[in-house]
Amino acid sequence: MNSKNNHKTPEGIGLMPRLSKAGARLGLDWFLVALLLMIVLAYLWPQVGLKDGPLRLGIITDVGVSVIFLFYGLRLSPAKLKAGLSNWRLHVLVQLSTFVLFPVLILVLMKLVNADATDLLWVGIFYLAALPSTVSSSVVMVSIAGGNMPAAIFNASISSLLGVFITPLWMGVLLAGSESTGINMQDVMLKLVMQVLAPVIVGVLLHGRFGALAEKYKAKIRLFDQSIILLIVYSSFCESYARDLFGGLNMWHLIGLGTGMLALFFLVYSLITGISRLLNLNPEDEITAVFCGSKKSLVHGTVMSKVLFPDANVVGIILLPIMLYHALQLLIASIIAQSKSRKAAAKL
Repeated sequence: MNSKNNHKTPEGIGLMPRLSKAGARLGLDWFLVALLLMIVLAYLWPQVGLKDGPLRLGIITDVGVSVIFLFYGLRLSPAKLKAGLSNWRLHVLVQLSTFVLFPVLILVLMKLVNADATDLLWVGIFYLAALPSTVSSSVVMVSIAGGNMPAAIFNASISSLLGVFITPLWMGVLLAGSESTGINMQDVMLKLVMQVLAPVIVGVLLHGRFGALAEKYKAKIRLFDQSIILLIVYSSFCESYARDLFGGLNMWHLIGLGTGMLALFFLVYSLITGISRLLNLNPEDEITAVFCGSKKSLVHGTVMSKVLFPDANVVGIILLPIMLYHALQLLIASIIAQSKSRKAAAKL
């Protein structure tokens, strides 16, 4: 009897399931690996992914961006958003951290180091600062750490919606009159309305009819979103490599940029923690504030880059900061969330 049982492997404790689970906790999922693979493929075969190349990725990704925001609107429940308005101090703190604290910190830093506002790497850093918070990973981290889940879902959803308007406005402030990035705010706002805002509105209007269906298939929708993001990253880096825009960057630049992204995360995290305690937020709300307020969305960063930066060859460099920040925020936030979870469990 015992020998038979010894031959059975209980579900979920094999080597691969354990490695997969451990990797997921650290944010090391297939998507991050796929992002790196897209960059490598773009380096090896840049001509394949050009806007006017054989794959015609420009058309595919343009349509994909609109479909992503249509699905987002379908899953956005007006009733749930209305129900979550009561905890206003927490919501104001998260949204101000996302859309005011981040950009102001970068503007101050740019002033201190006398940075060129048209330098593509600085444009990318400021673009990161102007982006909305993530949805899925913020909620997951809040759940692990034992925070206020309804508030996390509310803030992540509101942040994504506000980002459609606020991110372009911030980029307009930075790049007004600049021609180096190929940005024309009138063209951008028109494209924003047609490619982003209109699909969101249509999705919200159809939420009552198709919202439950979109929620049912959210895993497949997420896979579609990630696939479009991978195509955008691939085509963007193809354009940048084909025009040798990375020629002035070396490993030390990437190490410096990664270090800067870590410093930015910890600075914002510490400031939000301090403000939460000044406001006497309870521990659950503080957890929600620090995780929702310190995260930035790679999804929005990638798809909105298609709208905000029509000159496709500059997008690869502009996306570098958000890609680094995304990977690092998942890793560090996962470690912090699990630490908070263990401390909470020890108090029981």
